[in-house]
Amino acid sequence: MTNSISSVTLDEVNGMSQEEFVQSLGGIFEHSPWVAERAYRHIPFRSIEQLHQVLLETARSSEQSQIKRLLRSHPDLATRMEVTPLSAAEQQGAGLDLLTAEEFNILTDLNTTYMEKFQFPFILAVRGKNKDDIINAITERLNHSEQEEWMQALIEIGKITKFRLQDLIVQDSTKS
Repeated sequence: MTNSISSVTLDEVNGMSQEEFVQSLGGIFEHSPWVAERAYRHIPFRSIEQLHQVLLETARSSEQSQIKRLLRSHPDLATRMEVTPLSAAEQQGAGLDLLTAEEFNILTDLNTTYMEKFQFPFILAVRGKNKDDIINAITERLNHSEQEEWMQALIEIGKITKFRLQDLIVQDSTKS
């Protein structure tokens, strides 16, 4: 996946000032640079996996109101509204930019129903999925309880952010 963020090595990440760290990693969690800002105190990171775990734990251990804002910061899938470059690339990869008018209307209706029930948008790591997978997932997850869906949304955010970190951070070429 291509995005507007240039790749960095883990050594470069570990050498960043807090401002550079937040500028580079602040978009990993949708419209929530506070996650990177709070995770910075754990530098240096031994691996991309450890960095990801620290970021996830930072988000998940925040106050419930902060987590709800994180969940609500995600765009509806297949929205015609402007989304972040990372979200746009992920949705295009799943073919959501090629929906027929009927498919768009179905997904819009499902998104509306989901939002009314859970009070945050449907969140799904769409990489490797197609539009049918996405429509099936939202249809199935509408049957979840509020607690089940809150947890599933956080799991999906974990998948999304892992993909984004793997795209952003390249393995140091000097290490074997």
